[in-house]
Amino acid sequence: MKIDMKYAIEKLEELLKIPSPSGNTHKAIDFVEKEFKSMGIPTYKTNKGALIGTIEGLDTKKEVTLSGHVDTLGGMVKEIKSNGRLKFTQIGGYVWSTVEGEYVNIESSNGKIYSGTILTTKASSHVHGEETRTIERNMDNMEIRLDEKVSDEEDIEKLGIEVGDFIYFDPRVNVIPSGFIKSRHLDDKAGVISILTIAKYLKDNDITPKYTTNFFISNYEEVGHGASAAIPEKTFEFIAIDMAAPGEGQTSDEFSVTICAKDSSGPYDLELKNRLVKLAKDNDIDYRVDIYPYYGSDGSAALRAGYDFKVGLIGPGVDASHSFERTHRDAIENTIKLGILYLTK
Repeated sequence: MKIDMKYAIEKLEELLKIPSPSGNTHKAIDFVEKEFKSMGIPTYKTNKGALIGTIEGLDTKKEVTLSGHVDTLGGMVKEIKSNGRLKFTQIGGYVWSTVEGEYVNIESSNGKIYSGTILTTKASSHVHGEETRTIERNMDNMEIRLDEKVSDEEDIEKLGIEVGDFIYFDPRVNVIPSGFIKSRHLDDKAGVISILTIAKYLKDNDITPKYTTNFFISNYEEVGHGASAAIPEKTFEFIAIDMAAPGEGQTSDEFSVTICAKDSSGPYDLELKNRLVKLAKDNDIDYRVDIYPYYGSDGSAALRAGYDFKVGLIGPGVDASHSFERTHRDAIENTIKLGILYLTK
């Protein structure tokens, strides 16, 4: 099975550089839509803005759906401060300390982009001494320093920045010759690229999947309701392709595809999990089985919404999830291979 990893890594780098926090994902959705259309795969958008592409299968009476989400962590302007800085609220769940010192862009309501940096309110050790180290990292003690000549609320308002404007973190994409990819938002853009490369493999090799296959590109997963609606009605199995979480006490790593047995939303379907494990074993795919204690997926959202289908979860290992993330091309390739086998065997 020859996977076009050049395509996968190049497109991953492109997608990572497109800002797409939950609630403002249209540019990333348009990017994925363009890729599907270039493969001759028909698509449509849901009312909520998710994207669905479909390849007809040998059996059209039943359908399977693979999901990945383009929405990411981010921020939103919460308050324009009297000192000419911005207080912000989180989009998605992350520890405040993981964004300290990060470069950001703020997109104003008039469409202009302004750059800035996330700092604590006591950032200078030469001014604040020990308090610089001990200040609690939270919404009240973090702010954005704009790269503009501003000193009060009026100066910021003149720029057109308002409460509710989106804040984008600099992804700092770095593709390393050794195969590692360092970037914010590998969750879940590595999964979305896996889906695109699976689709490309099927089209390039003129392979028809066993069942009509839908590719559901979610846009609200990070806030919990991504795949809670509009899943194609003939779906009888649903596979979420989302990051695996390596770390202490985990079996996942940055080189394998992980098959999730359970996360904080509960166990995934046992028969489907066992079938995925067998496919990986029988085809010499480097895989792990793992459990995530603080994790939910689009599969979780679909089940909570009441959908009646089997749900599985697979994905590449992403180190330091929701922080300074890193994965390896091997993990992405193994995920792609397992996804292809699931659709064709």
